[in-house]
Amino acid sequence: MCHYSSGKANNQQLSLFESKAIYEVKKPNLIPDFVMSKDFLEMWKNNLYKYQQSQLDSVSQQINLISDNGILSDIDLFNPFSLETHPDRFYDLPQYNLSETCLYFILDTHANLLLYIGETKLSPHQRWINHDCKSYIQSYIELHRKYKLNLTIRSAFWWGISTNKKLRQTIEKKLILKWRSPFNKECWQYWGQPFK
Repeated sequence: MCHYSSGKANNQQLSLFESKAIYEVKKPNLIPDFVMSKDFLEMWKNNLYKYQQSQLDSVSQQINLISDNGILSDIDLFNPFSLETHPDRFYDLPQYNLSETCLYFILDTHANLLLYIGETKLSPHQRWINHDCKSYIQSYIELHRKYKLNLTIRSAFWWGISTNKKLRQTIEKKLILKWRSPFNKECWQYWGQPFK
């Protein structure tokens, strides 16, 4: 039978684990999250508006991007602002639970801004349920509420887009780069990530 003593004199090794020992945990200095000022938000939106308006001005007519033979037509002629819009919580409505390929667009129609472009072969409900963009939109809404600024978040869909994933993603990418939708990661270099 072994006997252990907690006294320092009998066993120096146990002194490393004395109950009176004090352990310090060094915490990094936490920097508060950046909160965009009202002036900066308005400037950010104005810059985005000017850029997207310049793209809208170059749109002379709306055409189908996919011709009958499946060839991609001129992206520069497509106007996402001309699509029918739907409530911001569209994905909770029963008619959006059906699966159909589409491109989808998130807009602030009050400010006439295109915020996000996506593509899916899933129903909008399935695609949106765990979408990163939802948190950006929520932050955008909260900041507007904080400063008592008007906004209207709406969704628009281009239904029946090609079932060919590569073609759908090519169209999506071209539209993202043309409109520089700020919630798409491809455009963070232009607008930053103030709503992440």
